[in-house]
Formats: sequence, structure tokens, C-alpha cells
Amino acid sequence: MKDYYKILGIERSASEDEIKKAFRKLAHAYHPDKSSGNEAKFKEASEAYAVLSDKTKRAQYDQFGSTGASGGFQGGAGFDPSQFGFDFSGFGAQGFDNGDLGDILSSIFGGRRVRRGRDIAVDIELSFQESVFGTDRKVVINSKFVKQKEVSISVPPGIDSGQMIRLSGMGETLEGGLAGDLYVKVHVRQHPYLRKEGYNLTMDLTVKLTEALLGVEKTVHTLDGEITLKVPAGTKHATVLRVKGKGVPYGNKPTSSRTSIGRGDLYIRILVTIPEKLSKDAKKLVEELKKEGL
Repeated sequence: MKDYYKILGIERSASEDEIKKAFRKLAHAYHPDKSSGNEAKFKEASEAYAVLSDKTKRAQYDQFGSTGASGGFQGGAGFDPSQFGFDFSGFGAQGFDNGDLGDILSSIFGGRRVRRGRDIAVDIELSFQESVFGTDRKVVINSKFVKQKEVSISVPPGIDSGQMIRLSGMGETLEGGLAGDLYVKVHVRQHPYLRKEGYNLTMDLTVKLTEALLGVEKTVHTLDGEITLKVPAGTKHATVLRVKGKGVPYGNKPTSSRTSIGRGDLYIRILVTIPEKLSKDAKKLVEELKKEGL
């Protein structure tokens, strides 16, 4: 996860004036209009300033960072603008103003006002399988801030519903200014029986009482195709069986505990059904089992 305080070179206790001074210094050094400028670092600094200069967004950012998976800024889930109060309700493109930085930049370039285009937000819907394995999508952007254009989006494997993909410079373009960004919010359709838990997938499988007692082989439909699952004899109700390597890919999202390319697992919970009614013959058989101490 990006550490905005580190990007601006300030302490977490920095005042509003210190935040503004730090950004002014970086903007002067990295602005793309300068021969020695660096557009990537300038946008990074602008993003940091846009969040930290806003009291509400800064407070939410501080809370999100302090409660991340690793307890800090290293190895977190990445900057998610949906955590900072932007409104992405509904489908289709809409604009939102992430803060006009021109007032600061104008003093750097002798009073020449440098503006930044608006960010644009769109929504896309994915199937459960697309969210697990990743996919490429093309979306048409058409709003009052951006002329109609088609944009290619690469969706990474393992993305969750509600997460955001940021495409730098694909928002509103202003002549003589900086382009805004495009934020793509992902909506994932539910699967009929599979559930995603981190890098693992889970599901339930129903078996008959006799199958649980004697063991059985069951055909299971996974995202990779059909597999044969061996349910051992004597399997108890709610027993969980693991199928290795049939979960979510995690190679492009390494963490402190996962640094190599691989996949999570599929966990199958066995649910043993008990018949509500028994025939006379079935009752006799059960009575015989009872005599055997079963």
C-alpha cells in the first residue's frame, strides 16, 4: 500500500501547512512541464496531497492504513479510493472532483495556473470465474467530462466485489493541464455454490448417510472442470475436505507470507443427509445396525 506520508516526506503528525509546503516542494521538482520533471512522481505526490489535505479523507486513510492486513503500510491491499468517500453508486460514467491543485501550482510557475482534469468513475460487472482468474475488458467512457472513447482494462486475478482499479491519466483531459484518472469499480456476480475466502474457495457437498458410512466417490464441478472427490468411509457431518491448488491465483499479489506464484485451495464441507421417513425394510436394517452398536 502507498504510504502518502512517506511520499510527501512528512511525519504522520504533520500539520496542514506542512502538508502543503511538502507538496509545493515536490510539485516544483517533478512537474512534467519542467525539463527535469517526472510525471509519475508528480501524479503520485498529487494523489497523496489530494487525500492528506482533506481532513475527512486523511482520517479515513489513517484508519484504513492502521488496520490493514499487515498492521501498517507494507504489504497492504493497495490504495482503494472507495474507502475515501467517493460516490460510485449506480452504473455508467460520472465525474467527481478530487481536488483542484492549481492554486498551489500557479505559484510555482510564475502565476500560470496549472489545472488537473476531473477523475472519472465507471462500474463493470464480472462473473465469479472472471474475478478469480482475471480478465481483460473494454469499456466505453462517455460523460460530460470525457468524449466517448473505448478503454482496455486488465482485471487482476482474485479481485473482490467493490474493489477499485485505477488507470492513471485516462480521465478528463485539459489543454495545458494534467489529465485526471479513471477509476473502475468492480461488481462480482455470486456463484451458485462456490464462495471466496481470501485465496481459497469453499463449497458444500451433500452425501447420503450410507455414502458417509461406506465411503463414496463424487463428481465435483470446479472452476477448472470436473474432478472426482473421494469421501472416506466414516466421514462425519460437517467434515471439510481439501483439494489442493483449485483456489484463487495469488502470483501477482504477493504478501509477506506468499511470495511465489501459486493458487489457494478448494475446501469442501460434507453435509450428511438423514432421511425423514424410513420404509419397513429400511427400519429393520437400521434395527440390525443398532444391535451391532452403530
